[in-house]
Amino acid sequence: MPKPKKSAGLLMYRIRDGSLEVLLVHPGGPYWKNKDEGVWSIAKGEPAPNEDLFVVAKREFQEELGFEATGDFVQLSPVKQKAGKVVHAWAFEGDCDPSTIKSNTFTMEWPPKSGKQMAFPEADRAEFFDVETARTKINAAQVGLLNELVQRLSGEGDTQ
Repeated sequence: MPKPKKSAGLLMYRIRDGSLEVLLVHPGGPYWKNKDEGVWSIAKGEPAPNEDLFVVAKREFQEELGFEATGDFVQLSPVKQKAGKVVHAWAFEGDCDPSTIKSNTFTMEWPPKSGKQMAFPEADRAEFFDVETARTKINAAQVGLLNELVQRLSGEGDTQ
């Protein structure tokens, strides 16, 4: 039986006017263009065999957003997505201007059966959302990451 696929990513958060906000990315490409609720994600990607998951998480954040992730990282409990992929994540406090992201690209045949290859950004946009909004935007399986972050921050008291 094959091992379930894995991915690793980072969940950046910030406190704005006393409210917790999280940074999510919207997947690029034509299939996701007009989809919104339930398709956003943390910046993440799949590791090569035996690759350190935290290294993958930091690399994917850099590749999808164009920003280096720095700070104190807190490992969150892995979540399993509908198709079986297990997402490993780390949360950290940070800030950026999501309107300036520079995502790497992927190529695919588009339009289908045209024989033409087109390049699309892995993430076509990023945005900070308050937690309630993020829960509706993010892939349903990743809501557990948000819930754990909220729980950890409320248990730690002041996040500054």
